[in-house]
Amino acid sequence: MAKYNLKINGKNRMVDVDPSTPLLWVLRDHLDLQGTKFGCGVAQCGACTVHLDGNAVRSCSLPVSAIKNSKVTTIEGLSETGTHPVQQAWLEHDVAQCGYCQSGQIMSAVALLKRNPHPTDADIDAFMTGNICRCGTYLRIKEAIKSAAKN
Repeated sequence: MAKYNLKINGKNRMVDVDPSTPLLWVLRDHLDLQGTKFGCGVAQCGACTVHLDGNAVRSCSLPVSAIKNSKVTTIEGLSETGTHPVQQAWLEHDVAQCGYCQSGQIMSAVALLKRNPHPTDADIDAFMTGNICRCGTYLRIKEAIKSAAKN
């Protein structure tokens, strides 16, 4: 076990865990931040996407020991009230069906818009390709991202 002082959603949080523990399980099991979801466990579906210093990363395969002094943002850290422009666009376009993948989708979309505030359809397709939605809401996801880009 090792102690880690992590900067999560703008707050310092102490955890005492095995260094190989994936960030996903630190967030969910040790810090009670349940918005980040477990999907495939091998960084292929995107359900576990969080931001590490503003970049979208898969938390299921990222050991807590790799975090060091980086800032982690989860879906809970985007907005306390769900008013982030991407979250609002998700609601306006009725993106979620089952909703399981949506926190990862939103976190990827936010990272995309930080890098490219006015993405083309091809930009969106390329960036979001690693996020799987079993319900097939890809067209609404794209429309929501384009809508959020206008705000």
